[in-house]
Amino acid sequence: MVVTKASTPAGLNPKHCNVEGVRNQRTEVALLERAERPHERAAEQPTSREPRWRPLSRTHKILFAVTAVAYATVIVAVFTTSRLVALDWEVMAFKPYMHWPAVLNFLNYYVIAGQRGPSAIVVSAWLTWRCWRQKSWRPLLVLGVSLVLLNMSVGAVKIATGRLGPHYAHVYGSNEIFLGGGIFPSGHTANAVVTWGIVAYLATRWRRIGALLAGWMGFSIGLTTLYLGTHWTTDVLAGWAAGALVLLALPLFEPVVESTDERMRQVWRERRFLRGRKPDSVSVTLPKARDLDHQNKRSIPIGY
Repeated sequence: MVVTKASTPAGLNPKHCNVEGVRNQRTEVALLERAERPHERAAEQPTSREPRWRPLSRTHKILFAVTAVAYATVIVAVFTTSRLVALDWEVMAFKPYMHWPAVLNFLNYYVIAGQRGPSAIVVSAWLTWRCWRQKSWRPLLVLGVSLVLLNMSVGAVKIATGRLGPHYAHVYGSNEIFLGGGIFPSGHTANAVVTWGIVAYLATRWRRIGALLAGWMGFSIGLTTLYLGTHWTTDVLAGWAAGALVLLALPLFEPVVESTDERMRQVWRERRFLRGRKPDSVSVTLPKARDLDHQNKRSIPIGY
């Protein structure tokens, strides 16, 4: 017959309290409590780290400067009634929609792709899917920043110039500014460049195709407004420059987008935790009591 009894581990005095065991048990309990509060664990992590986005390259800076100078040149040319304004009137007098009436109905619908509402809805749907795939708010944040910059670079000039469109022009050869209009620069053209340019900016696998799509949309929408006679030539030139300027300026705002994305994801994790969910939880497995008892027991044979 074999009888088992609990044995005392070597080096441990049974007359004294097992301080080391109690200390280990408290540590394990603290680990469990910390694992159940992931939002506090994330808050304890250091926030200072190096920025993920590099400074602009020399080529990028040159392109940004050239585009800004081109935009300013077109604005000055309109204000001074230069040769470009004469070109505006020549194209308007040519009336392209009367020379090629077969595509008029199609282009009346096609130009909608440059409007803010329809194009933003289509691109936002794709960016929402990207947010879900990447588990990040960055795609939609980049779109929001680009639209704000577009309003600043285009909307401010529209209000400042107050230029009338070709259909409402009064004096032949004039620049038609400060007359309460809002046609310069072309919002359709600039919006097409920026909205569809975001597709190429955020693309990862098909970036070249996205760049070709964005270039085609911006170029064709600008020419379509000239064909329909809704914009002057200088409106389209300024719209191209303003849209390209916004896309070139986006990398400067990436640190802001990144920090905002991190804060939004942190708030989302906290809300999920308050609802009773535990995202990113860490499981800590403790040994069972019977396993510990089995390790502390040994068989002692007793004969009759």
